[in-house]
Amino acid sequence: MTSDRRKFNGMISSDWSECLAPSGPFDFIAFSRPQLKPALARVFKQYTGNIISLGDAVEQIQKLIPAPISEKQMDACLDESFATYPGVPELIEWCRENDILFMINTTGMIGYFQRVFFQKRLPRMTALSANPMLRYPKQKSDPDFVYELFEIQDKAKNTQSVAERFKISYERIIIMGDSGGDGPHFQWGAQRGAFLIGSMTKPSLNRYCEKNGIVINLKFGLDYSRKAERDAQQEMRIDFMHLATAIEEVLG
Repeated sequence: MTSDRRKFNGMISSDWSECLAPSGPFDFIAFSRPQLKPALARVFKQYTGNIISLGDAVEQIQKLIPAPISEKQMDACLDESFATYPGVPELIEWCRENDILFMINTTGMIGYFQRVFFQKRLPRMTALSANPMLRYPKQKSDPDFVYELFEIQDKAKNTQSVAERFKISYERIIIMGDSGGDGPHFQWGAQRGAFLIGSMTKPSLNRYCEKNGIVINLKFGLDYSRKAERDAQQEMRIDFMHLATAIEEVLG
């Protein structure tokens, strides 16, 4: 059965950086250009805090780097530092076995995930939504459907496109995010009856949801509502396979 004809029981559309993985979307740039790390961190905080748009962030980053990151450089970065929170690959595989479409929906770069899937660091996916600022030639290991994300509002648009393609009702969608950059995605989901999970929930997501009357149905992992500083060591003790029970309750 081809992927676009497969019948799914539901769908998870999840952010990646600091939601499923401890890394940021620009870490691969900092790996190759370590002198840019402070500037990259500043840009990341600005758009996840809804201070600047993702388009503005990408424009600033493009001005910082003289040339794209090569596949060789990306692979070196992945060899050195690729990590997920415990249980994330297993959860993605569990979803596949249970006919749940798991979609990474992120402001991270398409090229980053192309190399991740090529190296089989994550189970192959049906759909990916990511930023096209960096994109390599197509490989057989790429997800079947790759959606371009230019602004954070595109997360919702791409989730809707995948749901419509596979005829998945909105009530059987789980949206997962961690920061204010996921706010518009959560708002879209709340308006359509999707289930919302805050993962390693940051103050910026709490503020966005409180301001817009959005109820986060479940908070998983660490909740930074009253703690601004991340505890990276404690985050790495959270087993994401524990989410399987909650997913079964929502989609069962």
